[in-house]
Amino acid sequence: MAKHTITLIPGDGIGPEIIAATVRVIEASGVDITWESQIAGSHAQEKVGTTLPNDLIESIRKNKVALKGPLTTPVGKGFTSVNVGLRKALDLYANVRPIKALPNVPCRYPELDLVVMRENTESLYAGLEHVVVPGVVESLKIITEKASTRIAQYAFDFARDNGRKKVTAMHKANIMKLSDGLFLDCFYKVAKDFPEIEADDKIIDNACMQLVMRPEQFEVIVMENLYGDIVSDLCAGLIGGLGLAPGANIGEQGAVFEAVHGSAPDIAGQGIANPTAVMISGIMMLRHIGERDAADKVEKALFSVFEDSDIRTPDLGGTASTSDFASSVIEKMS
Repeated sequence: MAKHTITLIPGDGIGPEIIAATVRVIEASGVDITWESQIAGSHAQEKVGTTLPNDLIESIRKNKVALKGPLTTPVGKGFTSVNVGLRKALDLYANVRPIKALPNVPCRYPELDLVVMRENTESLYAGLEHVVVPGVVESLKIITEKASTRIAQYAFDFARDNGRKKVTAMHKANIMKLSDGLFLDCFYKVAKDFPEIEADDKIIDNACMQLVMRPEQFEVIVMENLYGDIVSDLCAGLIGGLGLAPGANIGEQGAVFEAVHGSAPDIAGQGIANPTAVMISGIMMLRHIGERDAADKVEKALFSVFEDSDIRTPDLGGTASTSDFASSVIEKMS
């Protein structure tokens, strides 16, 4: 059996609780992993004077893979997003967010199964802002041919590798003719190399309406950074909320797997947080490192808990603790 060393970032708020639960489940699958724990965010700021320590970056560069809990980003003040900093430092250009409904979880679209591909390094989300004069702020939307081409390439490669038949680009090229126009041009250039996969595009406002009305028409959707941030949360709402939505940030220097949701400081330390999203992220991580049998084992057990038990955390109407939920998944594996 292969041995793996993986960087572990417990995170803030509920992060340490849901990460601990997920580590228990992954280890119960029998995979051989050594966890290299690292700090980031406010905890790192207090301890080493920076929110993104060099030790953390070097650990991920060395190990190539990390499992990460949510990190708090102050709104309107304080330090800049550690998540954004991590993606920039390691050039984790592809944000991959599967949107798949879970058994027996009430939601609008119980059959939904699509994947959001978000370019992760540029556009308005990169936070390039400055004050022109007092009372006037300018934000820079940077779109490059390189970044647009490689996220399109990643989306089509993913579709081919996972049996998906259609990739849709979402954009606002009718208004932002140069920036979003470049993104769309790159998308269709890449599409020519994948004749067996249908390629189409939708203007982002119409696309959001279509996602709410008929999401089953989409298989893989790809877009620039800010649109992807918004649309991936919209899609999570279609299957029951952010507590069920996994994510991965992937680049040539490594891959960081994390839940989509935030650190939920209001319930931190109570042991009631739902670990499902980070568990599914862990399943994605296992597949990424070639441990497909372990990934299938965990996924089957997790789905079984939802299918034939009433074990639910409070956010899904149950009374189970974070630890109880993890124990139930482990029992299903035995």
